[in-house]
Amino acid sequence: MAYARWRHMLIESQRHAIKAVDEWNCSSGNFGDFVSHMHKAWHYLLHAEFKKGGVDYHYKDPQTGQYKMIDGEPSAWDLEQCLKERYANNDEAVRSNARLFAQLRNKVEHRYEHNLKIAVDGKAHAFVMNYEHEMVTHFGSSFSLADQLRFPITLQSLTVEGQAQQRAAVARLPQTTRDLVAKFEAAIDPAVKDDPRYDYRVLLVPMVGKKTDADLAVTFVNLDNLSEEELTVLSELGRTGTVMTKVKNRDVADVGKMLPKEVARQVEAQVPFEFHIQPEHTEMWRRLGVRPATNAADPYDTVDKYCVYSEVFGAYVYTAAWVMKIVREIGTVDKYRAFFGSEPRRKKLTAVPQQVLPTEPAHQDHGTLGKTA
Repeated sequence: MAYARWRHMLIESQRHAIKAVDEWNCSSGNFGDFVSHMHKAWHYLLHAEFKKGGVDYHYKDPQTGQYKMIDGEPSAWDLEQCLKERYANNDEAVRSNARLFAQLRNKVEHRYEHNLKIAVDGKAHAFVMNYEHEMVTHFGSSFSLADQLRFPITLQSLTVEGQAQQRAAVARLPQTTRDLVAKFEAAIDPAVKDDPRYDYRVLLVPMVGKKTDADLAVTFVNLDNLSEEELTVLSELGRTGTVMTKVKNRDVADVGKMLPKEVARQVEAQVPFEFHIQPEHTEMWRRLGVRPATNAADPYDTVDKYCVYSEVFGAYVYTAAWVMKIVREIGTVDKYRAFFGSEPRRKKLTAVPQQVLPTEPAHQDHGTLGKTA
């Protein structure tokens, strides 16, 4: 069966993306080839999008309206023009990331490839991840490359000595190359520079604790599911460049864990309505599947991030992340209605002291505190 033209373009795009990542992950890979192949991967991808969407992606003479021709064929937009058209009003971080590599493409000096690769590591990760997201968003998950790409094994990111070598390598970059990146980033919004779609930085933390059959060697954490405290810790580690080389397990039972009563109290303090163990909390852990039913055959079958089974007390205890998730799920009246299909019970208001207007003889009656109906 003959494929549509856009599909042939997409297949060619994927071929270049896979070759680019192979170059990156190979210890003897060529950084210039990575940039070149990812440039072509993005170029073909956006052309495929335009072709499928019926967008004319060829240059025209602004005076005559005629196509600009090269070797008898209409001249297609280059990557810079494709990015301007695709991200005209949004996703500035994605556009800026791709534009940086378009500029670096012509600045790669072979003897400094290794150094440049280290200097733009996070940006290269974002370059590839943005590509995957763009492709899946427009063409569907069946075109994802996730099953063909692997997380690379690296020593430089896992040891203190390796990190020192990385810093030294960056310092050896030619001034012209460092200036290119510095000037480029000085011209973009600071919020764009900190966006993971522009520079995707990773904190590597060894996983400890019991393993299940469903565990993978690498697990990606959604930042939206982290508590404020967890986000603060990660942010501080990112600023200081801390490398975790060893994790010590301390035998502290249920540290930081809560029983259902405390969970309900903390949730209710953050929402505008009452929240109780029954029925709200019980209904939530049941429907969200964070723990098994009472007297289940395997009481340890929990979502560890939110709930664990305490063998000492024979009870389920919950984490601060579980409180945060509850608030995100049902923290407003509309969300509560959508989740439970009923109206929340409004909190009872406490009357504030009221001042009575002075009469003769002048005096103030401060009243008493009490609960309104």
